[in-house]
Amino acid sequence: MAAYDLVVIGGGPAGTSGANTAALFGHRVALVEKEPKIGGAGLNSGTVPSKTLRETALALSGWKSRRLFGVDLSLRREATVADLMHHADAVSAAERRRVEAHMGALSVERFRGDARFVDPHTIAVKSPDGTETHLVGRTILIATGSSPSRPPEFPFEDDRVYDSDELLDLKAIPKRLVVVGAGTIGSEYACTFAAIGAEVDLVDGRDALLPFLDGEVSRALAAAMEEHGVRFRWKERVTKCDVSRPGDVGLTLSSGATISTEAVLVCAGRTSNSADLDLAAAGLAPGKRGLIPVDSGYRTAVAHIYAAGDVIGAPALAATSMEQARIAMCRAFDIGGKEDLASLIPTGIYTIPEAAFVGATEETLRKDGVEPLVGRARYADSARGRIVGDERGFLKLLFERESLRLLGVHVMGEHATEIVHVGLMAMLAGANGEIFNRACFNYPSLGELYKYATYDALLRRTNPSLPGLSKPAFPA
Repeated sequence: MAAYDLVVIGGGPAGTSGANTAALFGHRVALVEKEPKIGGAGLNSGTVPSKTLRETALALSGWKSRRLFGVDLSLRREATVADLMHHADAVSAAERRRVEAHMGALSVERFRGDARFVDPHTIAVKSPDGTETHLVGRTILIATGSSPSRPPEFPFEDDRVYDSDELLDLKAIPKRLVVVGAGTIGSEYACTFAAIGAEVDLVDGRDALLPFLDGEVSRALAAAMEEHGVRFRWKERVTKCDVSRPGDVGLTLSSGATISTEAVLVCAGRTSNSADLDLAAAGLAPGKRGLIPVDSGYRTAVAHIYAAGDVIGAPALAATSMEQARIAMCRAFDIGGKEDLASLIPTGIYTIPEAAFVGATEETLRKDGVEPLVGRARYADSARGRIVGDERGFLKLLFERESLRLLGVHVMGEHATEIVHVGLMAMLAGANGEIFNRACFNYPSLGELYKYATYDALLRRTNPSLPGLSKPAFPA
């Protein structure tokens, strides 16, 4: 039985970040991961590989070249699964090596196997060969992540029906794909496969795309996705998935409509990976979907046990998971430097085109009785936007009318997930529109959009009737 200052259960983004934080400050750390590869869903089946897959699809399809040069520079042969997965595999492997090297340099001890609590301080680790090791931790961090939910109406044992973690194991690229669930993961994969020429149907029980987005961005993104070949089937749910026939899968929808498809991707949310931990032995009880309740410092009901990442629920992003674990360890070991999660968290959607935002939406502000001052700038009206060939993209800024305090930043278009960070830093600094008015951005660059969206807002405040200014990309 070995004793440690910290035992971490789970080797994904939260687990590795928490382990490294404690080890960096001289604490003896053990990390337990049941899978053969470190990195969790972030590196192996979700965040990094899915985003890399998107970039590969754009390259193989010649997506950008069609608009830039008016010609198709895509591969002149049909892309294979090997073509599609090669870069994703390489990027994930490189990231794993980097994470492993960092843990090794900090002397984090790794254990492979299934972990469960024996008591509040003791973790039993059952290795693949069946041997069991007991680790004693003065502090415990639970970072076991989550897994895709599997609705019972879908026979996942069939090799044509996938959840989002299985999709990277495709044996062939489907020519027809039905994605069930138009959340972030479903929307991103729908765009990726549409880009490489698959016929994609996206089925969802709601009537709007990603309703947490600003309404204008949601409508513009849906229109762009439709233009690129994604067929939305709103206010529908799958009532039957028939895999009894060889060949295509038959889906029956709640309206009575049927779809025949080569493959089905089910994106029905995720469930916390806590069921096998024997939490009761530690004095803990999970909540709905296995989520582990924590306080603002990510401490559980047992004082020396912390939890971070998907296992505690929303926002369940790789970036927030890492920060949560760092904060938890800073609190656990009185390290200082990180007390709380940042008050503003950016959200990036890696659809085609990308979308991103930070802060309030126009709808939430109006619901709170605030009439924002809106400024917009279109990619098509900037030199850099023309260079990259993005005619649909736009930046939308929401200001407090009198003080010009920045309340929300919303972007759709090329590099939206990068561009949003300019607004994020301005908001964290408490800046108002004057910062963009004074700033000198590179020309040509997409950063200039901030200046022109601010000009638009200033002109609207001075003279709301000026023609052509601040026209919504997609009005309600």
